[in-house]
Amino acid sequence: MVSRLFDFSAPDRFVAAAIGEPGQRAFYLQARQGGALVTVLLEKVQLAALVGRMADLLDDPSTAAATADRLLPRVRDDDPLQQPIAEAFRVGALAIAWDASAGQVIIEAQPVAEIAAADAEPTDQISPSDLLRVRIDLARARDFVRRAAGLVAAGRPTCPFCGQPIEASGHFCPRVSLN
Repeated sequence: MVSRLFDFSAPDRFVAAAIGEPGQRAFYLQARQGGALVTVLLEKVQLAALVGRMADLLDDPSTAAATADRLLPRVRDDDPLQQPIAEAFRVGALAIAWDASAGQVIIEAQPVAEIAAADAEPTDQISPSDLLRVRIDLARARDFVRRAAGLVAAGRPTCPFCGQPIEASGHFCPRVSLN
């Protein structure tokens, strides 16, 4: 398998979006730079974790992000995903980093690891994996967190006892005893 590097060093756009009704939604990250467009599929829990870590990073005084972005113009992107939506891969691992010299947040997404064939030899080389790398400035990072946090919060309500989503038809909570 050939690995692909989708590297967006100065994207025109980097957003998270969801398609479908709560409980049936598919979550995506989409990056665009010039004529290049890449969309990857991820789970809601992955997006929630990314939002949480990015918010922590942006609020951490040691990154200098907390004060530096006050001087930047505000960015707001509430547009839908750009068509066509053709996922490059399903995200298996996400990572973020702060590049202090460039004043950018770096987001990397790698696909779900492929399962080796049953007849593969244990000594076979692991094939290289695809990688989506996006570098965004602080204004875009703050807007990404705002939009993505709204997506995560807009889903089904959660049970206050077990934390599982409550369906429109009801919810069986394993923590509530039927005495």
